[in-house]
Amino acid sequence: MTQLSFTSPCRLGAALLFLSLLGACGALQPTTTPLPAFYSLDSTHREATTAAVKSRRWRDGTDRSQAPTLIVNQPHAAAGFDSQRILYVREPHKLEYFAHSEWVDTPARMIVPLIVAAVENSGAFRAVVLTPSAAAGDLRLDTEIVRLQQDFVSRPSQVRFTLRAYVVDNATRQVLAQREFDASVAAAGDDPRSGVIAANRAVHEVLESLAGFCSESAGRWQPATRSPPGTADSPSGR
Repeated sequence: MTQLSFTSPCRLGAALLFLSLLGACGALQPTTTPLPAFYSLDSTHREATTAAVKSRRWRDGTDRSQAPTLIVNQPHAAAGFDSQRILYVREPHKLEYFAHSEWVDTPARMIVPLIVAAVENSGAFRAVVLTPSAAAGDLRLDTEIVRLQQDFVSRPSQVRFTLRAYVVDNATRQVLAQREFDASVAAAGDDPRSGVIAANRAVHEVLESLAGFCSESAGRWQPATRSPPGTADSPSGR
């Protein structure tokens, strides 16, 4: 009996020691952090309409050699919207971001080639050139991303995209037109992926309107007139 009473506590102690060692080893294992998912703004929604737009570009018979050249500046972004973080709001005036979902680049950098493609497909310009470039342009397009966020205040959540645009006459430095474009698209779900799909649709809607706005501005543009040689403004014009 004495031997049995002594052996049982020893075995119990050994078991407890073994379990504690296993717990300590588990605590020393590195914590696995989920890899972030990267998303993009792209021209997926434009592909269906590009062929139709190009097919009607020249049907009005206008001499496009007389059309202005448009210089597209790199877009700016309002404070808070100039990073790769995918933003959302659950209450007014408070921006939050998804922990494991990001844009592949800042929205401003992703959207600039889409702006060029959208305006170019309008057919209203002789050429559409992205800065920096050595090319000279008649008009300049300046844009600013005011917001790009998934709104969870209402259900289903909605993605809102707002873009402010200015068309400037390079010769006179005057703003010919300015407009703010806004689109809200309901997301299929309340997750980042659904928000990204809705964001692409919202961007597509805004860029379609932007292209029309730039076309209207090109239609109102008048090339600067120069005084011919020998006029009264010149000493030789007497």
